[in-house]
Amino acid sequence: MASSTTSAANSSKPTVPDGTGVTELDPYLKPYSAVLRGRYEYFDQWRQTIDRTEGSLEKFSRGYERLGFHRADAHTVYREWAPGATSACLIGEFNQWDHQAHPMTKDPYGVWKVSIPHQTDGAPAIPHNTKVKVSMTNATGERFDRVPAWIKRVTQDLAVSPLYDAVYWDPPQPYIWKHKAPAKPANLRIYEAHVGISSPEPKVTTYNEFTDTMLPYIKDLGYNTIQLMAVMEHAYYASFGYQVTNFFAASSRYGTPEDLKRLVDTAHGLGLTVLLDMVHSHASNNVLDGLNMFDGTDHCYFHEGGRGHHELWNSRLFNYGHHEVLRFLLSNLRFYLHEYQFDGFRFDGVTSMLYVHHGIATGFSGHYDEYFGGSVDAEAVGYLMLANHMLHELYPHIITIAEDVSGMPALCRPVAEGGMGFDYRLAMAVPDMWIKLIKEVRDDDWKMGDISFTLINRRYREKTIAYAESHDQALVGDKTLAFWLMDKEMYTHMSDLTERTPIIDRGMALHKLIRLVTYALGGEGYLNFEGNEFGHPEWLDFPREGNHNSFHYARRQLNLPKDKLLRYQYLVNWDRAMHHLEAQYPWLTDEHSWVSTKHEGDKVLAFERGKLLFVFNFHPTKSFTDYRVGTLWPETHSLVLHSDAPEYFGLSRLQHHQEYPTVPGEWNGRPNHLHVYLPSRTCLVLRPKSA
Repeated sequence: MASSTTSAANSSKPTVPDGTGVTELDPYLKPYSAVLRGRYEYFDQWRQTIDRTEGSLEKFSRGYERLGFHRADAHTVYREWAPGATSACLIGEFNQWDHQAHPMTKDPYGVWKVSIPHQTDGAPAIPHNTKVKVSMTNATGERFDRVPAWIKRVTQDLAVSPLYDAVYWDPPQPYIWKHKAPAKPANLRIYEAHVGISSPEPKVTTYNEFTDTMLPYIKDLGYNTIQLMAVMEHAYYASFGYQVTNFFAASSRYGTPEDLKRLVDTAHGLGLTVLLDMVHSHASNNVLDGLNMFDGTDHCYFHEGGRGHHELWNSRLFNYGHHEVLRFLLSNLRFYLHEYQFDGFRFDGVTSMLYVHHGIATGFSGHYDEYFGGSVDAEAVGYLMLANHMLHELYPHIITIAEDVSGMPALCRPVAEGGMGFDYRLAMAVPDMWIKLIKEVRDDDWKMGDISFTLINRRYREKTIAYAESHDQALVGDKTLAFWLMDKEMYTHMSDLTERTPIIDRGMALHKLIRLVTYALGGEGYLNFEGNEFGHPEWLDFPREGNHNSFHYARRQLNLPKDKLLRYQYLVNWDRAMHHLEAQYPWLTDEHSWVSTKHEGDKVLAFERGKLLFVFNFHPTKSFTDYRVGTLWPETHSLVLHSDAPEYFGLSRLQHHQEYPTVPGEWNGRPNHLHVYLPSRTCLVLRPKSA
C-alpha cells in the first residue's frame, strides 16, 4: 500500500519541461526528441542568461524605456547601441547640427549616452517635432550620420529627398485612451487591411480616414479582428511594408502616432481586436534611413557577410543569437503592445527565419528530416520561442500568428511542450489550391476529395487560419479570385442593367462557394483581405517607376458594393451573412468536424462542422432533387443560409428556413440522413433543431 501511494504521489508531480512534450501529440516526432530537447535547452539557456544579466525577461524586453530618447528629471537622455563606432554625438535642429555641441560617451557594452539639460524656463532640451540624427565615426575616422535605431517617428518630404528624417516626438498632450481592449476572441474572423489603400481615391489614405470609414464597415460585416499591414515605417511604399527601415516608428505617411492610437482605441470601442503585421524576418537594405551599416559595420544588428543578406529580397537578416539584437526585437514587440495597445501580431516571413536557406529554391515534401536537420536556423527558432514565451507570459490576451509555408511541426504548440508558442499558423496551401484549380483545371475535373483533403490537412492540435486569398493574391502579377473568374466581363457585365451571362453566373457562384467551404472546413480562424469580400475587380499595384508612380491600382474601390446597380453588393452581402452565421453558430472553435460526402461524379461535398451541416454542389450544370445527405443529428434540419438567395445573386430555387425531416438509417458513415434539393453551383447550410 505504501509503495502504491508513493507511486501515485510521484505521478502527480508536474514534469520539468525538456522540449519533448510535443511527442505525446505526434508520435512521428519521437525520433527527433534529441533535437527537440536541444532546441528547448537553447531557449532555456537564453532565458536564464537574460534573468541573470538583466533581472528578468520582462525587464529586458522594456529596452524602449532606456534606449532612444527619454525625459528624465530636468534632462533629455539619449542612448544608442553602436559598438562599432569610435565616437558619437547627437545633432539636430535643436543645436544647429553642431557636431561639437553634444558628444556622447560609450559604456563597456557599446551603448552611447548623452544627457542634455532642459532649457532655463523648463522647456524640453529638444523641442517636440524637430529633426535629429546621431553622428558617428568609425575606426578609420570616417564620419557618418544615422537615423536613431529606436526613434519613434520619421517623416519624409519627397519634394526634398526620398530619405526619411528622424523626428523627436514628445507631444505636450499625450493621447488619452478611452476604451479597454475587448476580450480575446476565440473564433478569429480577421479582416486584413492596409491603411494607405483604404479609399477609392488615388491617394494615401490616413489613419483617421480609416478610423472613420473602415472600422464601422468592418464591424458591420461581422469581423471581430483587424490585421493591419505596413504600419512599421518603410521607405519604399511599394514594398507593402515588408522592407522596414524604422522598427519603432509607425508610418508617418498615414498620420501621427496619436492618429494610430485613435484608430486602435476606436476599434477597441467597437469590440474589434487589432493585430499588427510584425516584420522581424528581415530589414531594409537602406543605410541612410535604416539599420544597415548602422555603426559603420555590416554586423551591428545583422549577421556579417553572406549570412546577413537575403538574396531574393535584397534585405538584411538579423543576428538572432546576439544579446542586444534580442533586446531590440523583444522590446519592439513590447513597445507596440504598450505604446499603441495592439492585441497581438502576425509574424511575417517565418519560413525565411526558420531555415538557413530561407525557403529559397526549396520544396517542402513534409518529411520530418526537413524540419530537424542542418537547414534549420537554431538561433531564429530560439528567438521565436523566447518571443512567444514572453508574450504569452506577460499578456494572457495575446494572439500570435505565423506565416509559414513549410509546415514546421509544433510551430503552434506551447513552448513548455517544445513548440514555438504561436497560437495560429496560416493555411498557405489553401489559396494556392484555389488559384491552381481556377487557372489549370476544368470545372468538370475538380476533385472533391482533393479539395476536402487540402482544407482539413493541418497538424493535430495546431490551430490554423484559413483563407481563400490574402494580399499575396491581390498583387500585380497575379489576380484575385474574382478577377481570375470574371476578368473578361468584370468591366462590362457587373451591372444589374446588363444581362446575366455564363461567365458572371459562374464567377459569382464559385466566389461564394470557395469562400464558405474554406471558412467552414479550413481552420480554426478565417481571414479575408480588404476588398476581396466583394470581388475587387483589379489587382493591387503601388506607385512605382514601372507604372509612372500611379495610384490608380493602389486603392480599394470600396464604393462599388455601395452602388445598388452593381453586382458587387451581392458578394458583400454573402460575406456579411457568413460572418453573422458563424457568430450565431460558432464552428471555428468547435472540434466536431466530419466529411461525409465527396462524390466526384456529382461534384458534391458535404460535411458537419460544429453544430451545422454544410452541403456544396460544385457541379457546373447538374442540379439534384432529393439528394441524400448523411447527418449525425436525428432531428429536423432547417435551412439557415444558402447561396441561391436573390440577395446573393442567386436564382431563388430554394426557400429560406425550409425544413428537412431526418430519416434514421446509415448513409456515408452517418447514422441518419435527409434529402435536399441541390441546385448546381450552390451551397446549403442546415441547422439541426437542437442547435
